[in-house]
Amino acid sequence: MNAQQLNALILPIGFLVIFYIFAIRPQKKKEKEIAAMRDNLKVGDEVITIGGICGKILRVKEDIVILEVGNTKTRLDVTKWAIGSVVNKNEAKIASKKEDIEVESKDE
Repeated sequence: MNAQQLNALILPIGFLVIFYIFAIRPQKKKEKEIAAMRDNLKVGDEVITIGGICGKILRVKEDIVILEVGNTKTRLDVTKWAIGSVVNKNEAKIASKKEDIEVESKDE
């Protein structure tokens, strides 16, 4: 191999390495986090599906989650892969109370 052929190989390999670092690796990390979140679903969690439906988990089966939705307490069977995120209202309430305390202390 001469220097010209070596230079011709370095550029495509460099692009592949950069593509892996900036595209593939972060995507795999995010997929692992989502899989862990779905595996750790428990009764009482408030979730949002990938379709935008908000509900509270009533029962968790192997691949199915039963959600209670809305004021009428409608029950929906949803597959685990359709759960987009878990919303913890308790943490949101605590954060808002801390903000209220900070605002009151600034006013004094």
